[in-house]
Amino acid sequence: MRCLHKMKSNLKSNLKSNLKSKPCVLSVTIRVYILAFLMISPGRGISQTIPEMVDELLKAYSMQRSFNGVALVGSKGALLLQKGYGLQNVKTGTLNTPNTIFQTGSLTKQFTAAIILQLQDEKKLAIQDPLSKYIPGYPEGDKITLEMLLAHTAGIFSYTNDESFMRRAAERPITLDSLIAYIKSRPLDFQPGTSFSYSNSGYVLLGAVIEKVTGRSYFRAVRERILVPLGMDHSGFDFHALKSAGKAIGYRKLSATVNEPATVVDSSLSYAAGGLYSTAADLYKWDRSLYGHRILSDTSLKQAFTPHRSKYGYGWFVDTTFGSIVMMHGGTISGFSCFMAHIPASETCIILLDNTGAPDLPRIGENIDAILNDRPYDFPEPRQEIVPDTAVLSQYVGEYRFSAEFSITITLENGELMAAAPGQGKNEMFAEKDNLFFMKGVDTRIEFVKGATGRLEKMIFRQEGVETTGIKVR
Repeated sequence: MRCLHKMKSNLKSNLKSNLKSKPCVLSVTIRVYILAFLMISPGRGISQTIPEMVDELLKAYSMQRSFNGVALVGSKGALLLQKGYGLQNVKTGTLNTPNTIFQTGSLTKQFTAAIILQLQDEKKLAIQDPLSKYIPGYPEGDKITLEMLLAHTAGIFSYTNDESFMRRAAERPITLDSLIAYIKSRPLDFQPGTSFSYSNSGYVLLGAVIEKVTGRSYFRAVRERILVPLGMDHSGFDFHALKSAGKAIGYRKLSATVNEPATVVDSSLSYAAGGLYSTAADLYKWDRSLYGHRILSDTSLKQAFTPHRSKYGYGWFVDTTFGSIVMMHGGTISGFSCFMAHIPASETCIILLDNTGAPDLPRIGENIDAILNDRPYDFPEPRQEIVPDTAVLSQYVGEYRFSAEFSITITLENGELMAAAPGQGKNEMFAEKDNLFFMKGVDTRIEFVKGATGRLEKMIFRQEGVETTGIKVR
């Protein structure tokens, strides 16, 4: 349920002394990696239509296992592309199609925010109301407003950041009271309204507010107020119980040699923060509804699309692309990731749904948008993945220091080499050679180098001709 959005990396500042020779764009989502792609040649795409160029791009990502799912691209109300890539189910050999159903993770937040705004229009609540009005006795509840929950400025600890709790609770039903009790037990990350911290817990509490005000379960409220009116017939919440030929299997790992299904997170746990499943076509109905004010009034839509701290509105990140305002959001939940962009000026919609948890769908979305705007775009360099012996991988385990303030730790977990920086999640590394690795979704090379004595000495990041070196310290 963590959102896949672009953020500036502290890696750039920590390594800036090594990067003076050439500008370098560095990004971090929940994992550590250096973003880089090979810029397309000027001749690519000259004789192609826009849908053909987008399709070629997505095929390239699919071939290097950086995208496995369904893409939908619309402009001015017309579909330019709606197509599946890769496998919906490896065991049966079923391919992804436009009708494949995916878990959408944090895209759910758009629907939660929309219902809160509907209820405000109906004068059944106000987003400036304190949380204590709806959940009496909540710690600091008099200081926390519904608006702070919507904009992730309440300072409430995100329960999905507790890996131990998530491992224990992920597959089992949990009552809303129990989930809220756990959230209440954790101290605030900061005083309400003073900073930004993405919090799935805040949207769980908004779901509870919806139940309190409507007298219906959150799931029923979303169905009655959004899914049914829009004809989103292939969307819902209990993904575990879903019986449909179009249901995708989410994969924790999918490679040339390994396919490992991921845990299915129970919707009572993901709830109003990330419990929705849907199809690209259904999500496109949601996108189109935003133009006709079928679900949200003009006033409410403007509120949802007004950025606060860290460019976050209510259920949407708000930024600019090629001179136009773009509203976007991503989502990650066990075995699945997604990205959706809504660009009102051109009525553009970009939807990417993936059943392997691909980490960089926003970057793919950026490249699709560049194609639509006749701008240069990045094309992924082909890679050939190999599977080194575990004994080879184990020699790379350790800590690599890039500066006094920054280091990366390499671990070997279940035969997979993982990279992590302090305070960040882990990112899997894939081998091209025994000592040369890449990370999916980005064109970055990671080389491990031995010294004259045969002892492993350092790790080298290569990006667009720029090298940054981390010395092995343990």
